[in-house]
Order: sequence, then C-alpha cells, then structure tokens
Amino acid sequence: MCGTCGCGEDNSIRISKPGKVNESLHHHHNHSHTHDGNEHSHNHSHSYDHLSETSEHAHDHHDHHHDHSHKTEIQLEVDILQKNNLLAERNKGYFEAKNIIALNMVSSPGSGKTSILERTIKDLSNDIKFSIIEGDQQTMNDANRIESAGAPVVQINTGSGCHLDADMINKAVKELEPENDSVLIIENVGNLVCPSMFELGESKRIVIISITEGEDKPIKYPDMFRSSDICIINKIDLAPYLDVNIEKIKEYAIQVNHHLEFFEMSAKTGKGMNEWYEWLKKING
Repeated sequence: MCGTCGCGEDNSIRISKPGKVNESLHHHHNHSHTHDGNEHSHNHSHSYDHLSETSEHAHDHHDHHHDHSHKTEIQLEVDILQKNNLLAERNKGYFEAKNIIALNMVSSPGSGKTSILERTIKDLSNDIKFSIIEGDQQTMNDANRIESAGAPVVQINTGSGCHLDADMINKAVKELEPENDSVLIIENVGNLVCPSMFELGESKRIVIISITEGEDKPIKYPDMFRSSDICIINKIDLAPYLDVNIEKIKEYAIQVNHHLEFFEMSAKTGKGMNEWYEWLKKING
C-alpha cells in the first residue's frame, strides 16, 4: 500500500507485454493464530520490497485492534519516498549508461497522452528508436494501441494504485530491454496528484493538459506543474468550440513554474506536432 496516499491496498501490480500476461509483483499467504482456544486466520500481502523495520505497526492479538499512530504514517511516507528516490537514481544511471532519454508523461485522464504517442511513433519511426512503458490501473488497451503504432511496449497495471514508482519502472525496463541511443517514454497513470511525488529516473517530466479541462488546472494542481519541465497543451483543434483561453492556461502555469517550455498541438489533426518532433530529435542527439 502507498504510504503517501493509501492507494494500492490488496491489489497486485502486473507488468505485461501485449499478448503475454506476467505474474504479479506481489504475493499473498495465509497463516493462523490461536487465541483462547479459537483459531483465527490472517491474510498478509507482501511485495518484494518490504518497508523499513522502523515503521510501527502495533497488533493487539486479543481484540484484533490495529493502532496506527500519526507518527507511524509520517515515518511510512518518508521511508517510501527515500527508497523510491534511491532506486530512481539507479534507473537514471542505467539510462545514462545506455544513452537512453527517459521521458515521464503525466496528466489527468483523457488528456490525449496515448494519442500523442501513437502519432509521434508513426511520424518519427525513421528518426528515433522509441520504446514505451504504459501505466494504467487495468487493461492492456493502451499497450495494444502502442504496439499497433510500431513501438516495443510493456504495460504496468497498478490495480487501485494511482501512480507509477521507480521500482515498477526498474522491473518494466528489464522486461522491455530498450535499445541504446533511444527514447523511452513512460506514460504514467492518469492523475495530477501522486505521480508528482515519485521520481522514476526520468530525464524530463512532461505534463499534458487538454484545453477541454479548463484554464486553471496548473494552479489547482501546482505540484505537478512545478515538478515538470515541459507542458504540452493538447486538443487545440477544439478551441473554436470552447470558452477557453490558451494564453490563460500558460499564464497560470508560468505562475507555478516559470521554467516551463510549452508546446501547443492537436494529436488529432497534427497541428503543432512538428515543434514537438524537432524537440525530440534535438534531445535524442
């Protein structure tokens, strides 16, 4: 379970390639206790990376009361983020050694991340070697779309988890085996909150907002925009039909992070995609 937001409880993480479903990253076992002549069965779920032993989890085996103090919750969050950041640095070292540019794409659901990736892969297939990690709570839908577009892909299904973390990326990369001198794009779970806290080892973080979401997303979810390097404003083809000011979106985003670089585009029509393509070619060397 995520100690920062409580997501992922009693759910297994799966990493799969299209057409092949791998076993989950978590395992479960039961064991029994006998109290006052009565036997009670308990189910415990363990991930391969266990939490620090400094985390407190008190059990009263007579009345089965679980006491989680406020101090415990703070320690758990710190412990998880420290472990995540350490593994993120290892991921980053691996990417740098293989000259892989890793991009972490984040957004709310429905912003058009997968559509942008599909068009990018098809249009730049002769210029850049892409590999993709897809993050979703359920289904292989996006991984299947990316495979059809022509790029190697693995799907991470997080169950009820609301973000990807460095450990998931580490395992997915081993399954994916991206080529040297390539671009790895990580499509994170659709969420503008928790993914902002979890470094994955990426070179750049790219936040995507569609104009259908309104103008004030950057100031409603400042941590995501503050931690990003690039802001893509998507679905600009819908501007004539919406009461939205694209410059206002950029103005709010700059209030949060004045270092942001912007790309305005439509993955549907292709308008504005060339500037994005030139940027990708430049960072790929």
